Amino acid sequence: MNTLRKKVVKPISLFAFSAIISIGTLLFYNIPFFRYVAVNANEGLGGKIFLLASLVVIMLVFNFMMTYLLIFLTRIVGRILLALFSIINAAAAYFIYNYSVIIDETTIANVFNTRYSEASGFFGWSLWFYLIAFGLLPALFCLLWPVVIGKAKKMGIFCGSSLAIVLVVGLLNVNQTLFISQHDTELGGLLQPWSYLCNSLRLSMARHHAQAEEIKLPDGVIVDNEKTVVVLVIGESARKANFQVYDYDRETNPLLSKQEGLKVYQANSCATYTMAGTKSILEPIVSGDLYELLPNYAFRMGADVSWRSTNWGEPPIHIEEYLTDKELADRYPDEDRRYDGLLIKGLRQRIESSQKDKVLIVLHTSTSHGPNYAAKYPAEFEYFKPAAQTVEEGQQHLDRLVNAYDNSIRYTDFLLDSIINLLRSFTDRNCAMMYVSDHGESLGENKMFMHGVPMKLAPKVQYEIPFLVWTSEGFREFKPIASQSDAPEGQLPPVIDQHYVFHSVLNLLAIQSPAYNKDFDIFVSE
Repeated sequence: MNTLRKKVVKPISLFAFSAIISIGTLLFYNIPFFRYVAVNANEGLGGKIFLLASLVVIMLVFNFMMTYLLIFLTRIVGRILLALFSIINAAAAYFIYNYSVIIDETTIANVFNTRYSEASGFFGWSLWFYLIAFGLLPALFCLLWPVVIGKAKKMGIFCGSSLAIVLVVGLLNVNQTLFISQHDTELGGLLQPWSYLCNSLRLSMARHHAQAEEIKLPDGVIVDNEKTVVVLVIGESARKANFQVYDYDRETNPLLSKQEGLKVYQANSCATYTMAGTKSILEPIVSGDLYELLPNYAFRMGADVSWRSTNWGEPPIHIEEYLTDKELADRYPDEDRRYDGLLIKGLRQRIESSQKDKVLIVLHTSTSHGPNYAAKYPAEFEYFKPAAQTVEEGQQHLDRLVNAYDNSIRYTDFLLDSIINLLRSFTDRNCAMMYVSDHGESLGENKMFMHGVPMKLAPKVQYEIPFLVWTSEGFREFKPIASQSDAPEGQLPPVIDQHYVFHSVLNLLAIQSPAYNKDFDIFVSE
């Protein structure tokens, strides 16, 4: 077989093979990197040309050196790795071109945290074409083209010379250190294959660190025996800009807009992706460490805690009742598992059956998760038409994409209204509902879609989130001018963040604790 292949395809030297791979990597996958440099470099025309030429040389020579070393040292393993890189490079380039994605640690976390049911929404013909033309074909070249490896002496000469060229050209551009440091996230996120290789390593190290035992909070105590129910709803990809209660000009909240006593807060998320956003909602302070989370702490302090989820990506939850969508569907087979209505099925019975005075129920929704927003709500909630059914349709018709997204917000409106009405019907206990999203969402503004852009680069729609609170009459006093509805005309209310959830819920559950911070409580302290 090898003899036949060599007769049909002429073998090339490892030098030529590495040069072809390097040139192809630059042309097929890294044009957005150079485009970004050309637009953002603070140089005159001559300076930009010199910088771009230097970066071209560095990229070509460095990738050549790494390819040469990889194949010389690992042979067939190196070929397999290069083939895999070609396919991943093609996918990365596709999403950079079409969704303005930056492949940083946040993006890698989203990739590892995405289920097939969500990712399959991207599998259109344009993606498949990209993967075949710029991924599979180069991968076959990497795997099948015969290569003459050569001697170790040549490897030393070529790789040593390459390293010297990289160092010399780098020194000639030492004055660009400030530009690189200012734009390191963008530059690193556009550079293939190094963006996903380096950030996958960073994420792996961060997750290993996060697996350490969570830092226990100091013990607290429940200070009264009043029956209390708190329902915390964690929204998914819900952006404030598309909520009618935040003055959006479409009827996305026809029910909540009529709910008496609903408080509407101006709020920002602390991250733009689910894992970090959910962690921020549940943790007491801004921290890279893993502190004991709200449901874990409330459970340890003696509250009855239940977690219901149609989503994923939350930090470790250590309670007795943790129900996934599969477990909920088995428990309530008559409810459609595809939608978040499953989360509120049997909620009355669950509350009434509790043997404890303090009940905390967390609902982790997925209602507005892209890319297929239209798949997140039942057909009767398709109020805004036509609604985009696929990513490709949404890219071509942004108005249809917005229609689908707004329909998902109307479905959220229905769910939250149903929860409030359920809680309002309880006359023998204090009740509260709190809704806060993990992050926002881009819907094509500046050619950006979905979420996950690093916070320092993210547009407002990816971090300005809805934060809604309802309490039964007489249950807790809200701090003055805390919500949008309480602010004097013409005066903007203060902006809060997701960490207000932890301390406000402790107040609602009457948990007195050294971990409590009254400055992050929307209620008047007891």
